Amino acid sequence: MKSAKLASTLLPRAVSAVALASAAVLSHAQTIKIGLPVPLTGPYGAEAKDQVRNAELAVKQFNDAGGLHGRKAELLVRDDKLNPGEAATRTLELIEKDGAQFIVGGLSAATQLSINNVTRQRKVIYVSISQSDVINEPPDASPYTFHEALNPYMTTQAVGRHVFKKGMKIAFLTADYAYGHEMTRGFTRVARDVGAEVVGEVKHPLGAQDYSTFLPRLKALNPDVLVFNNFGADNRIAIKQAGDFGMKKAMKFVTPILTYTARVAGGAGVYEGVVGGTQYYWELQDNTPSAKAFNAAFQAANGGRYPSDYGAMAYSAVKSLLAAVRTAGGTETDKVAQALRSAPYDSYKGRQFYRACDQQSVQSVLLVESNAKDAAHPDDVFKLLHVEPASESLLRSCQELGFKG
Repeated sequence: MKSAKLASTLLPRAVSAVALASAAVLSHAQTIKIGLPVPLTGPYGAEAKDQVRNAELAVKQFNDAGGLHGRKAELLVRDDKLNPGEAATRTLELIEKDGAQFIVGGLSAATQLSINNVTRQRKVIYVSISQSDVINEPPDASPYTFHEALNPYMTTQAVGRHVFKKGMKIAFLTADYAYGHEMTRGFTRVARDVGAEVVGEVKHPLGAQDYSTFLPRLKALNPDVLVFNNFGADNRIAIKQAGDFGMKKAMKFVTPILTYTARVAGGAGVYEGVVGGTQYYWELQDNTPSAKAFNAAFQAANGGRYPSDYGAMAYSAVKSLLAAVRTAGGTETDKVAQALRSAPYDSYKGRQFYRACDQQSVQSVLLVESNAKDAAHPDDVFKLLHVEPASESLLRSCQELGFKG
């Protein structure tokens, strides 16, 4: 009798324990997992860390709003070390080992193409958040690849039209990899269209520390505009050394992407008067409601500082992806992809939409100039010169890219 009584007491407990364990497994399986491979180490580390902070904010907002019928999102961050092979390995692990249903990330043209190769083959949605032209072209484009970032053609069109004038002489200092080459190609096209003359290009390796062998060759070209087609630490070091070499007195310094992180690291003196394009600047809050809301949320989570440009696009990529998950009612790939394609979105800077043929986000491009002096607020680093409205006229046509129909 005692054993029967004991069994009757223990059985409900055992059933309860099994139920709890099953619920835990089910809950884990239902987690919406987003992999984020970015180069936390290397010359783009500052930008990558800001992208993580912004992506985390988008996930937190989704979860705080109840997720999807109680299902919460989880961000899985991996360091791709700015290496295409490492990026492919980490992405494959995220999908096959960690169960990521979606991938966002890639902070160089080379790594995002490597990531895209993995996701495309496995029919996993990938939202890229770094500039690349090639990712919009066949065969890299796919129904599962979305490009949240500006691309080099868009950037160079907006910046070049604003800066280049007929008869100007243009020279390039170019990082010798896909990003630099694509920027040079875009600016060369704008120069031809406006009647400016490209007088030369000097290439440098990624991660260069000493530009003393490159700068005299550029100075000898005597350009009106010197364009720095490089990024991150490369951009900061090159612009500083060119300024120290006295070149800023004789020519205008321009860079396709003038990032918040590079400007803060370099300081007002290094970047004084430099003009460039950017994805986002916090002053958009003056006339853009979504920018005001985004700034406030980021400041509340990060001690009062404003979000950065490259960080902001990670926020938008994750936020719009999770909004599509809600619209689709789940994580089924084709339904989420269709939701991303089907409607405009406004995460942080005004209206955007994914163009049908290449799934490039059509959006505004901002033109900024670095302030001459540091302002009272540490994030007040740029003067907003112009906002080029979202328009497909900034993009190469679908026919030019090689899409049929």
